[in-house]
Amino acid sequence: MATFLFDEVVFGPVISRRLGISLGINLLPIKTKLCNFNCIYCECGWNPEKFEGKDSLPTRQEVFARLENVLGKMKNEGKELDMITFAGNGEPTIHHNFAGIIDDTILLRNRFYPEVKISVLSNATMLHKPQIVEALKKVDQNILKLDSGFAETIAKNNLPAKRVDVEKLIEQFGKFEGKLIIQTMFVSGEYNNQKIDNTTEKEIDAWTLAIAKIRPEMVMIYTIARDTPTAGLQKICREKLQKIAAQVEKIGIATQVSG
Repeated sequence: MATFLFDEVVFGPVISRRLGISLGINLLPIKTKLCNFNCIYCECGWNPEKFEGKDSLPTRQEVFARLENVLGKMKNEGKELDMITFAGNGEPTIHHNFAGIIDDTILLRNRFYPEVKISVLSNATMLHKPQIVEALKKVDQNILKLDSGFAETIAKNNLPAKRVDVEKLIEQFGKFEGKLIIQTMFVSGEYNNQKIDNTTEKEIDAWTLAIAKIRPEMVMIYTIARDTPTAGLQKICREKLQKIAAQVEKIGIATQVSG
């Protein structure tokens, strides 16, 4: 099915289901996806079989200049903004200057839109690096992915470059002392002759237990909204998402549902 890539370093603003009027920052190449996950539902499509570096990552200076220009123009035109969001064509925290770019973004946000929040959408694979953890602690919405409480399900749904140890990941989430948001994509269907469904009772019980251990400030629950790389997936109905959210709320954690 058709998917898309972000073709700018700074893009939007767009209306986000979860984040309001959001200006995006893409720290990855503009002509290909670059990620250490290869999620079967990713709106950016599949990772290339081989990344040859023909499209280099934007430099810290380039990101600063482009963001400064866009924010200045928006401010002069009186445009509204709710969020500056690191997303784009893959995993933003793999950029070698991610921590410095976060500092630059905070500086520019404070200059042009001090009331606006900064968010990062991350798959949480780089939390073994202290500089990444410290950078994520500085943003307003540190949004980290956890699609299942089982490593086997993560392996099927997210196709990670390296196997994810869920217990170790939960331990790493603890570094934020609750200042994080967990985002989870719920999906069903079939891929590669395997049944896909992280909404079964067994799955939800294990995932809810993981959420209880992590104790994030919020959980964002969502499902497919755009085209996916494979045609065998279906979105989860809002009623089912609401039931999952109710289980999280029973343990005293706020939820946000996007269906």
